[in-house]
Amino acid sequence: MIKSEEHFLEIIDSLFPAVHAHMLVGRGDDCAVLECPEKMCMSSDLFLEDIHFRTRYFSPEDIGYKALAVNLSDLAAAGASPLGFGLNLIWPGYLEEEFCRRMLASMADLAREFDIALTGGDVSFGSSLGLAVSIWGGSPERHMLRARGNPGDVLFLAGEVGLARCGLVLLEENDPELDRYVQAVNRHLRPEPLIREGLVLSGHTEVKGLMDVSDGLARDLPRFCRPDTGVELDRDLKVHPLLIPFCRDRKMDPLAFALLGGEDYALLGACSSDGFGAVQKCLPACRFLGRITDRPGIYMEGKKLELKGFDHFEQ
Repeated sequence: MIKSEEHFLEIIDSLFPAVHAHMLVGRGDDCAVLECPEKMCMSSDLFLEDIHFRTRYFSPEDIGYKALAVNLSDLAAAGASPLGFGLNLIWPGYLEEEFCRRMLASMADLAREFDIALTGGDVSFGSSLGLAVSIWGGSPERHMLRARGNPGDVLFLAGEVGLARCGLVLLEENDPELDRYVQAVNRHLRPEPLIREGLVLSGHTEVKGLMDVSDGLARDLPRFCRPDTGVELDRDLKVHPLLIPFCRDRKMDPLAFALLGGEDYALLGACSSDGFGAVQKCLPACRFLGRITDRPGIYMEGKKLELKGFDHFEQ
């Protein structure tokens, strides 16, 4: 069992370095002192038991990884270079010390991969497990924003949509065919932060803006475009091959399922029509999604799609 706040701090200090080029004064005082660039990007996310994850099928390692990964994804969408993060924990009495060590070790591994420092945070006792991460990074010369595209501009996507939702459904159902859909399950449990892709795209002059797709394209496309514009999706839009048998077995439309998505953490971007070829050349993972139009809504072959993505407050 975790016996005290000091016990927590001992575990954290054993896993996360207290010295980093970004930290002039590290954990252990009232405030950390950071060596920061003139401009920074900042973001934060909550990761709460039975809201964002279930310990029934998330391992401690999955929880620690994903709590940090979803924040890194926000920096990727800004084209920012990760620097550091803070962690606040709500810890329930029913979890053992070994669970804590495994969860934080996984988070420390991901932090090490991107060379970012844990600068501090807080811990409190609570009825269920909760993590709140605040993260920051160096801002690029051209900060990637939403609502910068114009009618006629190309919309593109780096990453997959729909796979994470497929994995979530399978995990929630405890489906006997989980092994058949390992890629989808892993995409839900351990999304890959597309930091490298964000850095490449932010340095490309033809790219007008980026956004990470966390609530599904159906919800996030209108957020990415200006209120007076909409989207005409490519009629040949392909979905991941795993979604075909998954949706067929459940009598669902694979494209609609992929557009609803959720927790994809793909990167949605806009660029000039003439510049898309150059964008693809520098990052072949980007694929054509559609074009921005001068009428609000999401359309395919001129027909408006009535789809709504995920919203916690509507569930």
